[in-house]
Amino acid sequence: MRLVLAEDSTLLREGLARLLAEEDHEVVAAVGTADELVEAVERSRPDVVVTDVRMPPTHTDDGLRAALEIRRRWPTTAVLVLSQYVERRYAGRLLADRPEGVGYLLKDRVAQVDDFLDALDRVAAGGTALDPEVVRQVVAGSDRPDPFGRLTPRERDVLHEMAQGHTNAAIAERLHVSQSAVEKHVNAIFDKLDLAHVAGYSRRILAVLRYLGT
Repeated sequence: MRLVLAEDSTLLREGLARLLAEEDHEVVAAVGTADELVEAVERSRPDVVVTDVRMPPTHTDDGLRAALEIRRRWPTTAVLVLSQYVERRYAGRLLADRPEGVGYLLKDRVAQVDDFLDALDRVAAGGTALDPEVVRQVVAGSDRPDPFGRLTPRERDVLHEMAQGHTNAAIAERLHVSQSAVEKHVNAIFDKLDLAHVAGYSRRILAVLRYLGT
């Protein structure tokens, strides 16, 4: 796949670019500012953007705001956000508006290369890849009631795995339970989040994002 990489740390940017190249991906641009990111996407129209949150010029949330602009101007471009923290306001907007082809991982995941590459593939394919901590913090920052209060601990575990884009079979393997048990938990989650009869949308995504937003 063709990627644009945005990271203001030269060492991390070069390391990620090398890792992606070794996996036979084409890094068409590797930039260090949010403005350069938007310009690179306009120029090269990549399949995926991988971006940090805190970048020049203000070193606050420039990368995430650039991601929102990219999704608005080029809706088919997938975006994977990497950050050391969760920026609730813009993360909620990025995820709630149109979550297909969007990921938000904490940078600890980059150290887990297989998890990072798996998330990248899922986002590029139009899926969603969310770190469970991102989900927790965005939901905690919402004014809406916590929809997870009705879920059992095991249902929460299943939902966290769903948030990372895993299939029922993969969840069963990761949680060491049967696939039929996972299916029962998934159906219970849909029921408790009032998604049992929703049609025309991915209920798996809605189960994660139902109460997200600002």
